[in-house]
Amino acid sequence: MFELETLWFILITVLFVGFFFLEGFDFGVGMLTPFLGKTDTERRVLINTIGPFWDGNEVWLITAGGAMFAAFPEWYATLFSGFYMALFLMLLALIGRGVAFEFRSKLENKRWRAIWDKIICVGSLLPPLLWGVALANLMKGVPIDANKNYVGSFWDLISLYSILAGVSIVLLFLLHGALFLSLKTEGELRERARKVALRIGKWTSATLLLFVVFSYFETDLFTAKGISPGMVPVLAGMALLSVHFFIKAGRDGWAFIMTGATITLSTITVFMSMYPNVMISSLNEAWNLTIYNASSNAYTLKVMTIVALTTLPFVLAYQAWTYWVFRKRVTASDHLDY
Repeated sequence: MFELETLWFILITVLFVGFFFLEGFDFGVGMLTPFLGKTDTERRVLINTIGPFWDGNEVWLITAGGAMFAAFPEWYATLFSGFYMALFLMLLALIGRGVAFEFRSKLENKRWRAIWDKIICVGSLLPPLLWGVALANLMKGVPIDANKNYVGSFWDLISLYSILAGVSIVLLFLLHGALFLSLKTEGELRERARKVALRIGKWTSATLLLFVVFSYFETDLFTAKGISPGMVPVLAGMALLSVHFFIKAGRDGWAFIMTGATITLSTITVFMSMYPNVMISSLNEAWNLTIYNASSNAYTLKVMTIVALTTLPFVLAYQAWTYWVFRKRVTASDHLDY
């Protein structure tokens, strides 16, 4: 019989995959807006490419956190208490970003709009950077004691390895966002986005390769899985390397799909490398949090499974419909609300 603990671990993985894939291009567009947009109108066009999507995309993170709280309360408690400062900074960035989207066009003032554009940029930069730091520490392990308490500090999360992970995710999301803009804009803006994607792609590939090398020394991923950790991370690397060739061939849609595949497969790799652990203790392997000692009781998981499998198809259908409705390219002649 398929274990409900494993099912919910997979479902939470899927929720994080959805968040990183969808919010990834949101963050990328936000980081690029002050640099790609040479005029206020161009910056408004860039923001409007994600205008109908960004708040819905963030719901994936909220849902992932809620699922973690209900299915694995011990994981939720240890993660959110141990990573409190990082998550607090991330929350501030997301709040500032959301407010900036709504407020930037309230006044016809260049300085006013420039300030909000910078907040959008910083608010889009910090979350992927902090998520990279968090994921690197989840793979490497953090100080957790026998009572499942995080006993380190915020600075224990900061290392060359975790910073490298953060930079890698920032670059990957920048690439993802630039390719999204190449699909949603026209003319000079589109060409700028394509040129940026070509430049960022090389740095992204190099940084992620360096991160994989560091992972060999900093984690037990290769020790546990062997020097060839499986097809999933290999396919992630192949997808990323193919992006350059698709852009050169003018196949921006395929290039975007490949960055999405890289994000998806890389996220799956992280969770696969941890399973059945949800948090690894750097103090004692016996103190690891697993899907078994961190989960809710069987009845809770059963009820949650019924509710999730009943409602999830409707949620996915609605979000797919939203993307279909707003599938067209955004131009300066469109009504710009942001």
